[in-house]
Amino acid sequence: MSEKVLMILVDGMRPDSLALCGHPYIEKLKAQASYTLQATTVMPSVTLPCHMSLFHSVVPERHGIMDNIYTPQVRPIAGLCEQLHAHRKKCGLLYSWEQLRDLTRPGSLAYNCLIAGDFYTYETANNMLTDRAIQYINEQAPDFTFLYLGLVDDIGHKHGWMSNEYIQSVHDSWACIEKAAGAISENYALIVLADHGGHGRSHGTNMPEDMTIPLFIRSRLSRPGAQIHDANIIDIAPTVAAMVGVPSNEDWEGRCLL
Repeated sequence: MSEKVLMILVDGMRPDSLALCGHPYIEKLKAQASYTLQATTVMPSVTLPCHMSLFHSVVPERHGIMDNIYTPQVRPIAGLCEQLHAHRKKCGLLYSWEQLRDLTRPGSLAYNCLIAGDFYTYETANNMLTDRAIQYINEQAPDFTFLYLGLVDDIGHKHGWMSNEYIQSVHDSWACIEKAAGAISENYALIVLADHGGHGRSHGTNMPEDMTIPLFIRSRLSRPGAQIHDANIIDIAPTVAAMVGVPSNEDWEGRCLL
């Protein structure tokens, strides 16, 4: 049985920041979802390569994006939205970092919303995008919606990962997550994760602080409170496809986590 999915990604959110930020919705989601605080991302642990691996279910060596500058794939792989669109599923993308426009190919999205964090501030963009996502889901009932929240990464670069300002930004991002989850139909599955962590004022290395990410999957297919083992960011696209009722693409290298 297929379901509709809202996936929320908090850029740069380290798993060990969750307990420190103390937002009550984190513990509530742990009880409702399968989850892990020990998932891994890909190397280099940089935003665009990590997102490309998330959407295309291959490591950067395969999709070819090794930094935050997009270059067309030499051997193109269908991404998550292309795969869903090929099976007549409706997808929406909402984000505040313009480079994410290249995650999908023209024609694969029913809705595309950029609210640039560099123009509005990432805090304002987080709030605006959350409201837009709620409106879009409630009005259009898409099969898959991706909501990107960029504040945490921005604060990490400005003030340092695990600084007081960073922990507050994690708390504020979870307020957006709770708002979105509470304002849409309970029939929607929810995935919450990060693309990478960070240390000092940077990321991109193979240090555990950069490579370890949290992952929550609340779905009819998941077991509430259960631990997810050996999860990697390339496993997300096959997992979403299974939740929506679509087969994985033959080029994908990840596995369904459910």
